[in-house]
Amino acid sequence: MESSQIYKQVSEHYSAASKGTSVGYGTTIAKSFGYSEDELANIPEGANLGLSCGNPMAIASLREGETVVDLGSGAGFDIFLASSRIGPQGQAIGIDMNDDMLARANKIKSSKGAAADNVTFIKGVITEIPLEANTADCIISNCVINLVPAPEKPLVFKEMHRILKPGGRVAVSDILARKSLPQKLSDDIAMYVGCIAGASQLAEYEGWLRGAGFDEVIISDTKGDLNVYLDTAEDGTKKADCCVPSATGAGCTGVQVTSCCSPAGGARTPTRMSEKTDLNEWVGSYKIYAVKK
Repeated sequence: MESSQIYKQVSEHYSAASKGTSVGYGTTIAKSFGYSEDELANIPEGANLGLSCGNPMAIASLREGETVVDLGSGAGFDIFLASSRIGPQGQAIGIDMNDDMLARANKIKSSKGAAADNVTFIKGVITEIPLEANTADCIISNCVINLVPAPEKPLVFKEMHRILKPGGRVAVSDILARKSLPQKLSDDIAMYVGCIAGASQLAEYEGWLRGAGFDEVIISDTKGDLNVYLDTAEDGTKKADCCVPSATGAGCTGVQVTSCCSPAGGARTPTRMSEKTDLNEWVGSYKIYAVKK
C-alpha cells in the first residue's frame, strides 16, 4: 500500500470517528484497557470516542509544571487527563493531522473555559512534529503510531527524540504484532486503518527507539483482550452474536476484525463477517516506555 493511500484512508476514518457519540461504547473500551472510574469521571464530555488500546497515563508519571505532548490526540481524551495532572503552570499539547478531530477537541476545550487554559491543539503529522527541539518533558500516544506507514515509522521516533528535553520520557500505548500477519490482513487497507495491518513487531519497535537515541526501553504486553472491540455494542454491553461494526461501511473483508479506532455512535454500520478471527492471536496491546539520553 502506498503511503498516500494509507494517509487518505486513515484521515477519512478519523473524520468519521470524530462524529461518534456513544458514551457506553467508549466507557467499556477505556475500562478494559485500564482507565479508572476517577479518570473517566474527570474527562470532558465527548472526549472519549473509544479509540484507546491502552492507558499511557498509567506509566507517564506526570508532574506539576511539565510539558506533555500527545501524538495523535484525537478529541483530547488523554491530553485533558494530562492537563489536570501538570497543573496551570504546565503545558498540554495535542498534535493531530485531522481537521475534524481538531475541531471537536477545540470545541470541548472551549466548553472547559479557564480550566483548559494549559491545553493547546496543533495540526501536524507525527513524522514532522511542528514543535521546537527540547520542548517536552513527556510524550504520550495511544494507538496511533501503528497507523504510520512502515517506511516512515523511524521518523516518528526521531521526531519524538528531537522534541523531548534531555532526560525526557516516552509513555506510549500501541498495538504490536505477535507474529507475521497473514497476507489477507497485511494487504487489506481496511485492516490497516483498523490498527491491525500496520502493527509492527516488538523487535522492530525497540530497534527504532534505540536507533533514534532512546535508552531504558521497556516494552510490555498488557495482556488486554483486543476482542473487546468485536464484542462491545454501541451501548457498552456485550454483543449477543458476531455482527460487528464496519468503520467504512464497505462490507465484509472475510475476517471478523473491527478497529480499535472504530467511530462510535451512528457512524458505524453493522456487517456480518463470514470468518471469525481471534485478534489476540495476531496482535496485542503493549505499553512502551523509554528515556532520551
